[in-house]
Amino acid sequence: MTITQSRRAFLGSGAALMIGMTLPLRSRAQQGPAAALDQGAGAAMPDAFAPNAFIRIGTDDTVTLLSKHIEFGQGPYTGLATLVAEELDADWSQMRAEGAPANNELYKNLFFGLQGTGGSTAIANSYMQMRKAGAAAKAMLVAAAAEEWGVPAGEITVSKGVVSHPSGKSSGFGALTEKAAGMTAPDEPVLKDPKDFVLIGTDLPKLDTKAKSTGEAQFTLDVYRDNMKTVVVAHPRVMGATVKSFDSAEAEAVPGVTAVREIPMGVAVYAESTAAALKGRSKLKIEWDLSKAETRSSDEIMADFSASAKEGGVVVEEAGDSDAAIEGAATVHEAEFRFPYLAHAPMEPLDAVLELKDGKAEVWAGAQFPGADQQAIAQTLGLKPEDVTLHVLYAGGSFGRRAQTIPQMGMEISAIAKAAGGDGAWKLVWTREDDLAGGFYRPMTVHRMRGGLDADGNIVGWQDTVVNQSIMLGTMMEGPDANGKDATSYEGSTKMPYDLPALKVDWVRKENPVSVLWWRSVGHTHTGYATEVFLDELLEKAGKDPVQGRLDLMKPEASRDRGVLEAVAKLAGWDGQKVKNGRGYGVAVHESFSTYVAQIVEVSEVDGKPKVHKVWCAVDCGVAVNPNVIRAQMEGGIGYGLGTILHNALILGKGGEVTQLNFDDYPMLRINEMPEVEVEIIKSAEAPTGVGEPGLPPVGPALANAWRALTGTSVTSLPFGQAGV
Repeated sequence: MTITQSRRAFLGSGAALMIGMTLPLRSRAQQGPAAALDQGAGAAMPDAFAPNAFIRIGTDDTVTLLSKHIEFGQGPYTGLATLVAEELDADWSQMRAEGAPANNELYKNLFFGLQGTGGSTAIANSYMQMRKAGAAAKAMLVAAAAEEWGVPAGEITVSKGVVSHPSGKSSGFGALTEKAAGMTAPDEPVLKDPKDFVLIGTDLPKLDTKAKSTGEAQFTLDVYRDNMKTVVVAHPRVMGATVKSFDSAEAEAVPGVTAVREIPMGVAVYAESTAAALKGRSKLKIEWDLSKAETRSSDEIMADFSASAKEGGVVVEEAGDSDAAIEGAATVHEAEFRFPYLAHAPMEPLDAVLELKDGKAEVWAGAQFPGADQQAIAQTLGLKPEDVTLHVLYAGGSFGRRAQTIPQMGMEISAIAKAAGGDGAWKLVWTREDDLAGGFYRPMTVHRMRGGLDADGNIVGWQDTVVNQSIMLGTMMEGPDANGKDATSYEGSTKMPYDLPALKVDWVRKENPVSVLWWRSVGHTHTGYATEVFLDELLEKAGKDPVQGRLDLMKPEASRDRGVLEAVAKLAGWDGQKVKNGRGYGVAVHESFSTYVAQIVEVSEVDGKPKVHKVWCAVDCGVAVNPNVIRAQMEGGIGYGLGTILHNALILGKGGEVTQLNFDDYPMLRINEMPEVEVEIIKSAEAPTGVGEPGLPPVGPALANAWRALTGTSVTSLPFGQAGV
């Protein structure tokens, strides 16, 4: 099955894949290098007991999780290890984690159908799978101890990594691994009752903190191979441009430059060092073909989008007659919200290392969809996928940048290897400038909104026209039942928790050569802002309290939305006063990725600019596997969202050329701008859901609502700075 077929099969069947999920187990476990290589693990643990694809138990009692989800700061190494350790009854000090290699079958995301991280799904799709993996390993260790000691398995207990029997016999895991390798793994291992959880729900320290703090953690830039060449690529600064011709004479004359080759993505410069490669690239003379490029500026594109919003699009949700309701309303309110292109700007730009030798390729990369990269590399180099070994390393952030609709890094590093000809090793390095100018942005978006109030201040009509490019349509991520619609373009503007008697949401798809991509919280990044600010404005016109007004509108089934809103109001001591002691207060609530978040922001005005002092946050993400990670992700989402709302817009200037290239003109939130954050996690028995993205959508509208309460200024064109605030 191809990547496209696999992805489409998933989208067609939906989350029902969870029901039939399987755990890659053997009838009998294997031990040592054969098991490690056969199941996809490296040879770093030659003496490890491998009860299944995810766990390696060493003779030194250490338990290593092979994480099918990449670790770039969001916590899956810790979260998945917590699930395994809970059912294995390991001591947390025993636990280790590393990235599982590329293997779509063994390490697939159960929601995607292929190996990949994204959509805040790591814990959600792995919750039962990792628990079963731990429980199965425990059962095999217990069976080994029972045979070794000649006692019934039912009399043996395991606690904090120690296997014990009432007779006084006890053992660590390591001493039992050889015998456990010969035991049969249970098909349906017995799982704990949640009331007996010891580790799940506790504040466990993250497994990767020490390695990252001491410099031991290995990122792609840390990888060096014998006789490796460093490669940088000259990409176009105008989206959709291609190489027409180039002169490499001056580049090739730079000491250390060994070759210059044209590849489909641009012109690659090969060198003995990064400095030589960069200097060589600066000497290239390239003529770009702009015939299929986007040569309009951001202002011109935005004007086009705004005009399209007035025309309307394909209806994606409708109830009642919103046109008649608004025309007959006592008060009609209209607003147009404008959202710019956004870069992801992770701290570590894209990179990859590939070594080709004897018809096999070995690759090191912070790959978010490693199975897709593996297949792309194999196809480019004319290899079988099984002849491409891809090691998934730590990555320094992503926010969606590494989760691509095309396997960009796999395609580029393999094109470099192919163009070089023959065996060798190459390190592809992107600079910050390459990344910001390299496309794959959060789509520019316009929301044109209309609402009507009756004489009593009740909302009688609601309309939202969303205009943007599609991320999914026309890519390997398009589902078989898309019918020309891309839900990620307008998600969050539909299925709102509010009972609105007449509403219509429609979507206008725009196409242009600017490459767009998921950005942290995807469609919710703009729908959350537009819907919650517009609703707040309607409640204000009706003279209603923003918290109680929302609660009064919520549908009966919106209990979890109600729960987080009531919780954050209590946490912040909400008393209905939107301005107190020179500070404004605003609220927003938004569900994304099946996680419910409400936030209240406190802001003051300093030299005409907003100063955010505190953010209160309530989150309901089902079972809280690791509260420490959940709080960290809420704080991180708030910081990332605030920086974007206040500062960020990726702007195309004259001729469509990208104008921002680094943090000096595309600034991140500074430490002195980061507010105090207080997070309350709602206790829940629901299945766990994601936390990597849902903390972001509410913070922008909560800030905008607080700012409007304080100053009377509505911010409908983002960022705040570009709007003159």
